[in-house]
Amino acid sequence: MTQFLPQEIIRKKRDGHVLSEQEIKFFVQGISNNSISEGQIAAFAMAVYFQDMVIEERRTLTTAMMSSGHVMDWSLFDLNGPILDKHSTGGVGDKISFMLAPIIAACGGHVPMICGRGLGHTGGTFDKFETIPGYNTTPDFATFQKITEQVGCAIIGQTPEIATADRRVYATRDITATVESIPLITASILSKKLAAGLAGLVMDIKVGNGAFAETMDFAEGIAESIVAVSPIPTSAIITDMNQVIGHAAGHVTEVVESMDYLTGKSREPLMHQVVLSLCAELLCLGGLADNESEAVRKIEQVLDEGLAAEKFAQMVSALGGPSDLLEQPDKHLKYAPLKQAVFASGSGYVNTMNSRDIGLSIIQLGGGRKVATDPVDHSVGYADFCKVGDYIDQQTPLVTVYANDQASLDAAAETLRNSIQLSPEPVKVPDAIIKKL
Repeated sequence: MTQFLPQEIIRKKRDGHVLSEQEIKFFVQGISNNSISEGQIAAFAMAVYFQDMVIEERRTLTTAMMSSGHVMDWSLFDLNGPILDKHSTGGVGDKISFMLAPIIAACGGHVPMICGRGLGHTGGTFDKFETIPGYNTTPDFATFQKITEQVGCAIIGQTPEIATADRRVYATRDITATVESIPLITASILSKKLAAGLAGLVMDIKVGNGAFAETMDFAEGIAESIVAVSPIPTSAIITDMNQVIGHAAGHVTEVVESMDYLTGKSREPLMHQVVLSLCAELLCLGGLADNESEAVRKIEQVLDEGLAAEKFAQMVSALGGPSDLLEQPDKHLKYAPLKQAVFASGSGYVNTMNSRDIGLSIIQLGGGRKVATDPVDHSVGYADFCKVGDYIDQQTPLVTVYANDQASLDAAAETLRNSIQLSPEPVKVPDAIIKKL
Protein backbone atom coordinates (compact mmCIF):
# COMPACT_ATOMS: atom_id res chain seq x y z
CA MET A 1 0.00 0.00 0.00
CA THR A 2 1.18 3.52 -0.82
CA GLN A 3 2.81 5.24 2.17
CA PHE A 4 1.24 8.45 3.43
CA LEU A 5 1.92 10.66 6.40
CA PRO A 6 -0.97 10.35 8.88
CA GLN A 7 -0.67 14.02 9.85
CA GLU A 8 -1.07 15.08 6.22
CA ILE A 9 -4.25 13.04 5.90
CA ILE A 10 -5.55 14.70 9.07
CA ARG A 11 -4.53 18.12 7.75
CA LYS A 12 -6.28 17.48 4.43
CA LYS A 13 -9.56 16.57 6.14
CA ARG A 14 -9.15 19.38 8.69
CA ASP A 15 -9.02 21.84 5.79
CA GLY A 16 -12.22 20.44 4.28
CA HIS A 17 -10.85 18.40 1.38
CA VAL A 18 -12.12 15.03 0.18
CA LEU A 19 -9.82 12.12 1.09
CA SER A 20 -8.91 9.57 -1.56
CA GLU A 21 -9.71 5.89 -1.25
CA GLN A 22 -6.00 5.14 -0.76
CA GLU A 23 -5.64 7.70 2.02
CA ILE A 24 -8.61 6.35 3.95
CA LYS A 25 -7.49 2.73 3.57
CA PHE A 26 -3.97 3.65 4.71
CA PHE A 27 -5.30 5.42 7.78
CA VAL A 28 -7.61 2.53 8.75
CA GLN A 29 -4.79 0.03 8.27
CA GLY A 30 -2.66 2.16 10.59
CA ILE A 31 -5.41 2.10 13.18
CA SER A 32 -5.53 -1.70 12.96
CA ASN A 33 -1.77 -2.28 13.24
CA ASN A 34 -1.27 0.45 15.87
CA SER A 35 1.08 2.51 13.70
CA ILE A 36 -1.37 5.40 14.11
CA SER A 37 -1.63 6.79 17.64
CA GLU A 38 -4.69 7.51 19.73
CA GLY A 39 -3.93 11.21 19.38
CA GLN A 40 -3.99 10.92 15.59
CA ILE A 41 -7.27 8.98 15.71
CA ALA A 42 -8.72 11.73 17.91
CA ALA A 43 -7.52 14.46 15.54
CA PHE A 44 -8.92 12.59 12.54
CA ALA A 45 -12.27 12.07 14.28
CA MET A 46 -12.49 15.76 15.20
CA ALA A 47 -11.61 16.77 11.63
CA VAL A 48 -14.38 14.51 10.29
CA TYR A 49 -16.78 15.82 12.95
CA PHE A 50 -16.32 19.42 11.76
CA GLN A 51 -15.68 18.89 8.02
CA ASP A 52 -17.98 15.90 7.35
CA MET A 53 -17.43 13.31 4.61
CA VAL A 54 -19.04 12.91 1.22
CA ILE A 55 -20.87 9.63 0.52
CA GLU A 56 -17.90 8.05 -1.32
CA GLU A 57 -15.61 8.79 1.63
CA ARG A 58 -18.13 7.23 3.99
CA ARG A 59 -18.38 4.12 1.78
CA THR A 60 -14.61 3.72 1.65
CA LEU A 61 -14.26 4.22 5.41
CA THR A 62 -17.02 1.67 6.06
CA THR A 63 -15.48 -0.95 3.76
CA ALA A 64 -11.99 -0.42 5.13
CA MET A 65 -13.19 -0.77 8.72
CA MET A 66 -15.22 -3.87 7.86
CA SER A 67 -12.15 -5.44 6.22
CA SER A 68 -9.97 -4.65 9.26
CA GLY A 69 -11.32 -7.74 11.03
CA HIS A 70 -13.00 -11.09 10.47
CA VAL A 71 -15.64 -11.18 7.73
CA MET A 72 -18.01 -14.14 7.85
CA ASP A 73 -18.14 -16.51 4.91
CA TRP A 74 -21.39 -18.43 4.57
CA SER A 75 -20.53 -20.27 1.34
CA LEU A 76 -19.86 -23.59 3.15
CA PHE A 77 -23.15 -23.50 5.04
CA ASP A 78 -26.43 -24.94 3.80
CA LEU A 79 -28.70 -21.94 4.22
CA ASN A 80 -32.25 -22.12 2.89
CA GLY A 81 -32.98 -18.41 3.29
CA PRO A 82 -31.38 -14.95 3.24
CA ILE A 83 -29.06 -13.64 5.96
CA LEU A 84 -30.81 -10.68 7.58
CA ASP A 85 -30.33 -8.47 10.60
CA LYS A 86 -31.52 -5.40 12.48
CA HIS A 87 -29.60 -2.68 14.26
CA SER A 88 -31.01 -0.26 16.80
CA THR A 89 -29.40 2.99 17.86
CA GLY A 90 -30.46 2.12 21.40
CA GLY A 91 -33.19 3.07 23.81
CA VAL A 92 -34.74 2.45 27.21
CA GLY A 93 -36.52 -0.89 27.39
CA ASP A 94 -35.35 -1.80 23.88
CA LYS A 95 -35.86 -5.55 23.77
CA ILE A 96 -36.89 -5.77 20.09
CA SER A 97 -34.00 -8.10 19.14
CA PHE A 98 -35.35 -10.85 21.44
CA MET A 99 -38.52 -10.97 19.36
CA LEU A 100 -37.28 -10.03 15.90
CA ALA A 101 -34.58 -12.69 15.47
CA PRO A 102 -36.82 -15.72 16.18
CA ILE A 103 -39.69 -14.23 14.15
CA ILE A 104 -37.44 -13.81 11.09
CA ALA A 105 -36.01 -17.31 11.61
CA ALA A 106 -39.52 -18.77 11.79
CA CYS A 107 -40.34 -16.98 8.52
CA GLY A 108 -37.38 -18.58 6.71
CA GLY A 109 -34.55 -16.10 7.25
CA HIS A 110 -31.23 -16.47 9.06
CA VAL A 111 -30.23 -13.88 11.68
CA PRO A 112 -26.60 -13.87 12.89
CA MET A 113 -26.99 -11.00 15.36
CA ILE A 114 -23.96 -9.57 17.14
CA CYS A 115 -25.15 -7.19 19.84
CA GLY A 116 -23.54 -4.73 22.24
CA ARG A 117 -23.46 -3.92 25.93
CA GLY A 118 -25.30 -1.00 27.51
CA LEU A 119 -24.06 2.44 26.57
CA GLY A 120 -24.84 5.45 28.74
CA HIS A 121 -28.50 5.42 29.77
CA THR A 122 -29.47 2.77 27.17
CA GLY A 123 -29.49 -0.92 27.98
CA GLY A 124 -27.51 -3.50 26.00
CA THR A 125 -28.90 -6.68 24.46
CA PHE A 126 -25.63 -8.46 25.34
CA ASP A 127 -26.19 -7.70 29.04
CA LYS A 128 -29.80 -8.86 28.89
CA PHE A 129 -28.88 -12.27 27.48
CA GLU A 130 -26.46 -12.75 30.36
CA THR A 131 -29.60 -12.89 32.53
CA ILE A 132 -30.23 -16.39 31.15
CA PRO A 133 -28.19 -19.00 33.07
CA GLY A 134 -25.81 -21.00 30.89
CA TYR A 135 -26.41 -18.88 27.77
CA ASN A 136 -23.08 -18.50 25.95
CA THR A 137 -22.86 -14.92 24.67
CA THR A 138 -19.31 -15.44 23.31
CA PRO A 139 -19.15 -18.68 21.27
CA ASP A 140 -16.51 -19.12 18.58
CA PHE A 141 -17.45 -18.19 15.01
CA ALA A 142 -17.88 -21.82 13.90
CA THR A 143 -20.46 -22.44 16.65
CA PHE A 144 -22.17 -19.12 15.99
CA GLN A 145 -22.55 -19.83 12.29
CA LYS A 146 -23.61 -23.45 12.83
CA ILE A 147 -26.43 -22.43 15.20
CA THR A 148 -27.51 -19.68 12.78
CA GLU A 149 -27.65 -22.34 10.06
CA GLN A 150 -29.52 -24.95 12.10
CA VAL A 151 -31.88 -22.83 14.21
CA GLY A 152 -32.16 -19.80 11.96
CA CYS A 153 -30.97 -17.27 14.53
CA ALA A 154 -28.22 -16.75 17.08
CA ILE A 155 -27.68 -13.65 19.20
CA ILE A 156 -24.24 -13.18 20.72
CA GLY A 157 -22.05 -10.39 22.10
CA GLN A 158 -19.57 -8.25 20.25
CA THR A 159 -16.26 -9.91 19.53
CA PRO A 160 -12.84 -8.23 19.13
CA GLU A 161 -12.30 -10.03 15.82
CA ILE A 162 -15.10 -8.08 14.07
CA ALA A 163 -14.15 -4.66 12.59
CA THR A 164 -11.08 -4.36 14.79
CA ALA A 165 -10.32 -0.81 13.67
CA ASP A 166 -13.71 0.33 14.91
CA ARG A 167 -12.88 -0.71 18.48
CA ARG A 168 -10.02 1.79 18.63
CA VAL A 169 -11.92 4.51 16.80
CA TYR A 170 -15.02 4.13 18.97
CA ALA A 171 -13.05 4.15 22.23
CA THR A 172 -11.34 7.38 21.16
CA ARG A 173 -14.58 9.01 19.97
CA ASP A 174 -16.16 8.22 23.32
CA ILE A 175 -13.58 10.31 25.21
CA THR A 176 -13.11 13.11 22.68
CA ALA A 177 -16.71 14.37 22.17
CA THR A 178 -16.89 13.07 18.59
CA VAL A 179 -19.52 10.35 19.07
CA GLU A 180 -22.17 12.41 17.25
CA SER A 181 -20.38 12.46 13.88
CA ILE A 182 -22.76 10.97 11.29
CA PRO A 183 -19.98 9.67 8.97
CA LEU A 184 -18.29 7.95 11.90
CA ILE A 185 -21.60 6.59 13.21
CA THR A 186 -22.35 5.22 9.74
CA ALA A 187 -18.99 3.49 9.36
CA SER A 188 -19.09 2.11 12.90
CA ILE A 189 -22.53 0.54 12.57
CA LEU A 190 -22.22 -0.73 9.00
CA SER A 191 -18.68 -2.10 9.29
CA LYS A 192 -19.78 -4.47 12.06
CA LYS A 193 -23.07 -5.46 10.43
CA LEU A 194 -21.58 -6.02 6.97
CA ALA A 195 -18.85 -8.21 8.49
CA ALA A 196 -21.61 -10.68 9.36
CA GLY A 197 -22.18 -11.31 5.64
CA LEU A 198 -25.71 -9.92 5.50
CA ALA A 199 -28.04 -9.83 2.50
CA GLY A 200 -30.37 -7.26 4.07
CA LEU A 201 -30.42 -4.85 7.01
CA VAL A 202 -33.09 -2.77 8.69
CA MET A 203 -32.14 0.12 10.96
CA ASP A 204 -34.26 1.09 13.96
CA ILE A 205 -33.35 4.75 14.50
CA LYS A 206 -34.73 5.89 17.84
CA VAL A 207 -35.57 9.57 18.28
CA GLY A 208 -36.67 11.40 21.41
CA ASN A 209 -35.67 12.14 24.98
CA GLY A 210 -34.53 8.57 25.62
CA ALA A 211 -32.59 8.19 22.38
CA PHE A 212 -29.06 8.82 21.21
CA ALA A 213 -30.67 11.03 18.55
CA GLU A 214 -32.82 13.54 20.43
CA THR A 215 -33.86 15.54 17.35
CA MET A 216 -35.58 14.50 14.15
CA ASP A 217 -32.90 16.18 12.01
CA PHE A 218 -30.16 14.10 13.63
CA ALA A 219 -32.18 10.87 13.36
CA GLU A 220 -32.93 11.52 9.69
CA GLY A 221 -29.28 12.33 9.05
CA ILE A 222 -28.17 8.98 10.48
CA ALA A 223 -30.90 7.09 8.62
CA GLU A 224 -30.22 8.73 5.26
CA SER A 225 -26.47 8.22 5.57
CA ILE A 226 -26.69 4.52 6.42
CA VAL A 227 -29.21 3.78 3.65
CA ALA A 228 -27.05 5.66 1.11
CA VAL A 229 -23.73 4.11 2.16
CA SER A 230 -24.80 0.49 2.65
CA PRO A 231 -23.89 -1.80 -0.29
CA ILE A 232 -26.71 -4.23 0.59
CA PRO A 233 -30.49 -3.68 0.60
CA THR A 234 -31.03 -1.48 3.67
CA SER A 235 -34.00 0.37 5.11
CA ALA A 236 -34.33 2.65 8.11
CA ILE A 237 -37.37 3.16 10.31
CA ILE A 238 -37.41 6.09 12.73
CA THR A 239 -39.25 5.12 15.92
CA ASP A 240 -40.40 7.03 18.98
CA MET A 241 -38.21 6.99 22.10
CA ASN A 242 -40.11 9.47 24.26
CA GLN A 243 -41.32 6.69 26.57
CA VAL A 244 -40.13 3.30 27.75
CA ILE A 245 -40.50 0.61 25.05
CA GLY A 246 -43.09 -1.92 26.15
CA HIS A 247 -43.86 -2.31 29.84
CA ALA A 248 -40.41 -3.37 31.12
CA ALA A 249 -36.98 -1.81 31.51
CA GLY A 250 -33.96 -3.53 32.99
CA HIS A 251 -32.66 -7.02 32.27
CA VAL A 252 -34.67 -9.89 33.70
CA THR A 253 -37.90 -7.89 33.35
CA GLU A 254 -37.23 -7.31 29.65
CA VAL A 255 -36.38 -10.97 29.04
CA VAL A 256 -39.68 -11.99 30.65
CA GLU A 257 -41.68 -9.41 28.66
CA SER A 258 -40.05 -10.65 25.44
CA MET A 259 -40.99 -14.25 26.20
CA ASP A 260 -44.53 -13.20 27.10
CA TYR A 261 -44.70 -11.46 23.73
CA LEU A 262 -43.50 -14.52 21.81
CA THR A 263 -45.87 -16.89 23.63
CA GLY A 264 -48.79 -14.51 23.24
CA LYS A 265 -49.29 -13.95 26.97
CA SER A 266 -49.12 -10.16 26.45
CA ARG A 267 -48.16 -7.80 23.63
CA GLU A 268 -47.96 -4.09 24.37
CA PRO A 269 -49.49 -2.41 21.27
CA LEU A 270 -46.81 0.22 20.52
CA MET A 271 -43.97 -2.29 20.90
CA HIS A 272 -45.92 -4.72 18.71
CA GLN A 273 -46.19 -1.99 16.08
CA VAL A 274 -42.38 -1.58 16.04
CA VAL A 275 -41.76 -5.35 15.91
CA LEU A 276 -44.19 -5.78 13.02
CA SER A 277 -42.72 -2.88 11.04
CA LEU A 278 -39.09 -3.94 11.43
CA CYS A 279 -39.79 -7.61 10.74
CA ALA A 280 -41.99 -6.84 7.74
CA GLU A 281 -39.31 -4.60 6.27
CA LEU A 282 -36.71 -7.35 6.67
CA LEU A 283 -38.92 -10.00 5.06
CA CYS A 284 -39.44 -7.72 2.06
CA LEU A 285 -35.72 -6.87 1.82
CA GLY A 286 -34.85 -10.56 1.92
CA GLY A 287 -37.41 -11.59 -0.67
CA LEU A 288 -39.41 -13.62 1.85
CA ALA A 289 -42.50 -11.48 1.21
CA ASP A 290 -43.60 -9.47 -1.82
CA ASN A 291 -45.13 -6.62 0.16
CA GLU A 292 -45.78 -5.37 3.67
CA SER A 293 -49.26 -6.91 3.93
CA GLU A 294 -47.98 -10.36 3.03
CA ALA A 295 -45.07 -9.93 5.44
CA VAL A 296 -47.37 -8.96 8.33
CA ARG A 297 -49.57 -12.03 7.64
CA LYS A 298 -46.51 -14.29 7.83
CA ILE A 299 -45.31 -12.65 11.06
CA GLU A 300 -48.70 -12.98 12.72
CA GLN A 301 -48.92 -16.60 11.62
CA VAL A 302 -45.57 -17.64 13.15
CA LEU A 303 -46.50 -15.81 16.35
CA ASP A 304 -50.01 -17.29 16.57
CA GLU A 305 -48.77 -20.84 15.83
CA GLY A 306 -45.96 -20.60 18.39
CA LEU A 307 -43.24 -21.05 15.77
CA ALA A 308 -41.36 -17.87 16.74
CA ALA A 309 -41.42 -18.86 20.43
CA GLU A 310 -40.11 -22.28 19.41
CA LYS A 311 -37.19 -20.68 17.55
CA PHE A 312 -36.34 -18.58 20.63
CA ALA A 313 -36.35 -21.71 22.80
CA GLN A 314 -34.15 -23.58 20.31
CA MET A 315 -31.66 -20.69 20.17
CA VAL A 316 -31.43 -20.45 23.97
CA SER A 317 -30.92 -24.20 24.29
CA ALA A 318 -28.35 -24.36 21.45
CA LEU A 319 -26.29 -21.65 23.13
CA GLY A 320 -26.24 -23.44 26.47
CA GLY A 321 -29.31 -21.99 28.17
CA PRO A 322 -32.16 -23.94 29.83
CA SER A 323 -34.30 -25.97 27.45
CA ASP A 324 -37.43 -25.20 29.53
CA LEU A 325 -36.92 -21.43 29.90
CA LEU A 326 -40.21 -20.55 28.18
CA GLU A 327 -42.18 -23.05 30.24
CA GLN A 328 -40.55 -22.34 33.61
CA PRO A 329 -38.99 -18.84 33.59
CA ASP A 330 -39.31 -18.46 37.38
CA LYS A 331 -37.15 -21.54 37.84
CA HIS A 332 -34.22 -19.94 36.00
CA LEU A 333 -34.54 -16.15 36.15
CA LYS A 334 -33.71 -14.20 39.28
CA TYR A 335 -35.53 -11.07 40.43
CA ALA A 336 -34.20 -8.67 43.07
CA PRO A 337 -35.75 -9.40 46.50
CA LEU A 338 -37.67 -6.13 47.00
CA LYS A 339 -40.73 -5.53 44.82
CA GLN A 340 -42.85 -2.41 45.15
CA ALA A 341 -45.47 -0.62 43.08
CA VAL A 342 -44.87 3.12 42.67
CA PHE A 343 -47.87 5.43 42.67
CA ALA A 344 -48.14 9.04 41.51
CA SER A 345 -48.84 11.77 44.04
CA GLY A 346 -52.05 12.64 42.17
CA SER A 347 -54.20 11.31 39.38
CA GLY A 348 -54.50 12.05 35.67
CA TYR A 349 -53.39 10.91 32.24
CA VAL A 350 -49.74 10.15 31.50
CA ASN A 351 -48.62 13.08 29.37
CA THR A 352 -44.83 12.90 29.11
CA MET A 353 -42.07 10.59 30.24
CA ASN A 354 -38.36 11.45 30.62
CA SER A 355 -36.96 8.19 29.32
CA ARG A 356 -33.34 9.24 29.69
CA ASP A 357 -33.72 9.84 33.43
CA ILE A 358 -35.53 6.51 33.74
CA GLY A 359 -32.64 4.76 31.97
CA LEU A 360 -30.13 6.44 34.28
CA SER A 361 -32.16 5.38 37.32
CA ILE A 362 -31.68 1.72 36.31
CA ILE A 363 -27.93 2.32 36.55
CA GLN A 364 -28.43 3.76 40.03
CA LEU A 365 -30.28 0.56 40.98
CA GLY A 366 -27.20 -1.41 39.89
CA GLY A 367 -28.58 -2.48 36.51
CA GLY A 368 -25.94 -0.61 34.48
CA ARG A 369 -22.38 0.63 34.56
CA LYS A 370 -21.03 3.89 35.96
CA VAL A 371 -17.58 2.86 34.68
CA ALA A 372 -16.74 0.17 32.12
CA THR A 373 -15.51 -2.31 34.74
CA ASP A 374 -18.66 -2.22 36.88
CA PRO A 375 -20.59 -5.49 37.22
CA VAL A 376 -24.25 -5.41 36.15
CA ASP A 377 -27.03 -6.61 38.44
CA HIS A 378 -29.46 -8.31 36.08
CA SER A 379 -32.11 -8.81 38.78
CA VAL A 380 -33.13 -5.16 39.25
CA GLY A 381 -35.39 -3.12 37.01
CA TYR A 382 -38.93 -2.08 36.19
CA ALA A 383 -42.05 -3.93 35.12
CA ASP A 384 -45.70 -2.96 34.44
CA PHE A 385 -44.64 0.48 33.16
CA CYS A 386 -47.46 2.87 32.36
CA LYS A 387 -47.74 4.30 28.85
CA VAL A 388 -48.44 7.80 27.54
CA GLY A 389 -52.23 8.21 27.49
CA ASP A 390 -52.89 5.81 30.42
CA TYR A 391 -55.10 7.01 33.27
CA ILE A 392 -53.29 6.87 36.61
CA ASP A 393 -54.81 7.03 40.10
CA GLN A 394 -54.15 5.61 43.57
CA GLN A 395 -55.25 2.16 42.43
CA THR A 396 -53.15 2.20 39.25
CA PRO A 397 -49.35 2.31 39.72
CA LEU A 398 -46.92 4.09 37.44
CA VAL A 399 -44.55 1.11 37.52
CA THR A 400 -43.34 -1.81 39.64
CA VAL A 401 -39.74 -1.61 40.91
CA TYR A 402 -37.42 -4.53 41.69
CA ALA A 403 -34.51 -3.51 43.93
CA ASN A 404 -31.99 -4.96 46.36
CA ASP A 405 -32.48 -2.51 49.23
CA GLN A 406 -35.03 0.01 50.39
CA ALA A 407 -32.78 3.06 49.93
CA SER A 408 -32.18 2.40 46.22
CA LEU A 409 -35.85 1.51 45.75
CA ASP A 410 -36.95 4.80 47.35
CA ALA A 411 -34.48 6.77 45.20
CA ALA A 412 -35.78 5.06 42.05
CA ALA A 413 -39.39 5.75 43.05
CA GLU A 414 -38.64 9.45 43.49
CA THR A 415 -36.92 9.61 40.08
CA LEU A 416 -39.85 7.84 38.44
CA ARG A 417 -42.43 10.20 39.94
CA ASN A 418 -40.39 13.18 38.75
CA SER A 419 -39.91 11.64 35.28
CA ILE A 420 -43.57 10.98 34.54
CA GLN A 421 -45.87 13.98 34.13
CA LEU A 422 -49.65 13.71 34.36
CA SER A 423 -52.32 15.81 32.66
CA PRO A 424 -55.90 16.35 33.87
CA GLU A 425 -57.10 16.03 30.27
CA PRO A 426 -56.95 12.88 28.08
CA VAL A 427 -53.72 12.56 26.10
CA LYS A 428 -53.41 11.26 22.54
CA VAL A 429 -51.45 8.03 22.28
CA PRO A 430 -48.40 8.72 20.07
CA ASP A 431 -47.49 6.59 17.05
CA ALA A 432 -44.48 4.35 17.55
CA ILE A 433 -43.48 4.58 13.88
CA ILE A 434 -42.51 8.09 12.84
CA LYS A 435 -40.95 7.68 9.41
CA LYS A 436 -39.63 5.04 7.00
CA LEU A 437 -36.68 5.57 4.66
